[in-house]
Amino acid sequence: MLEAVSIIKGALPYLLAGSLITAGIVIGAMALGLVLGLSMAVGQVYGGNALKRALGTYVWFFQGVPILVLLFLFYFGVFHYMGLNLSAVAAVTIVLGMTTAAYQANIFRGAILALPQGQFKAASTLGMSDIQTILTIILPQALRLSIPAWSNEFSIVLKDSALAFVLGAPEIMARAKFVASRTYQHLPIYIIAGLIYFILTWAGVRALAKLEKTVRIPGYSNKGM
Repeated sequence: MLEAVSIIKGALPYLLAGSLITAGIVIGAMALGLVLGLSMAVGQVYGGNALKRALGTYVWFFQGVPILVLLFLFYFGVFHYMGLNLSAVAAVTIVLGMTTAAYQANIFRGAILALPQGQFKAASTLGMSDIQTILTIILPQALRLSIPAWSNEFSIVLKDSALAFVLGAPEIMARAKFVASRTYQHLPIYIIAGLIYFILTWAGVRALAKLEKTVRIPGYSNKGM
């Protein structure tokens, strides 16, 4: 018991350093997913039939293929043939970003469709262009309504980031496996790793809940639409 406590005490700074890399991967992936997902949601709602079919295929592919397969497919296949010499961290961030974009696209599309359609027509009668209407009226409301679902997506991406260790990214899981394989204290090390993931998830969800409360407009929600 004392030996396990001593090993955990010595390994904790090493594991916490990995949490910074994990946080960087998740933040980068969520940011990329936000940009791509929001753009795809707009295209799915307001685009032509060809664009909608293309975006639907993208969403179908990334939602249907397991994350582990996508990591190997892009890191050892697509990125290699494109001549991109990416680090494991960068590759994982991009793949997770493209994957969460498919899910975020559905989140934002649902939020846009939940808005009263008369807003778009009213903006047009005021002389606003379609782009102005989307950027200044539709998207701000859709983003506000999407925060609860986006918070859930954050926790999913954080848990999926644990698969980064298969590519050699020095995040929490890779460091925990390294320490456990050399100390043979697998149970306590993986418990600590799990607690770190739990704390990161809790902190992120709490921050997003606070953001939702900050931007909430009293009496305005998708329940009332």
